[in-house]
Amino acid sequence: MEEKSKYRKVNGTVGKVPNIGLFPADQLIPWAIICGLSYYLAHGLFRLNWVWTCAAAAWGIATWWILTANGAWHILSKFVATPHWTRVRVRYQKILDIKEYSTKSDGRK
Repeated sequence: MEEKSKYRKVNGTVGKVPNIGLFPADQLIPWAIICGLSYYLAHGLFRLNWVWTCAAAAWGIATWWILTANGAWHILSKFVATPHWTRVRVRYQKILDIKEYSTKSDGRK
């Protein structure tokens, strides 16, 4: 006899990467930026024909896709500045002198 699981599967797409066709949805905006930059550089600045412009865009898209295949955070997290921690020894100083404070408050009563 098969044992039934305690948990019931409600939504099969939970935990999966969203896709648009065959391509991951999180890649579309970087690809649009890469296409725009390759058009500006290859076609606009260097006056290359459309074959070279499309080749530059395809090269940029393929490079970005390979670099971010396991998630963009693998590559992009290297550029986040980490805090610089240092250890110092400082003599403790009281901010508030309790004796002085207590005599002032007692005098007001």
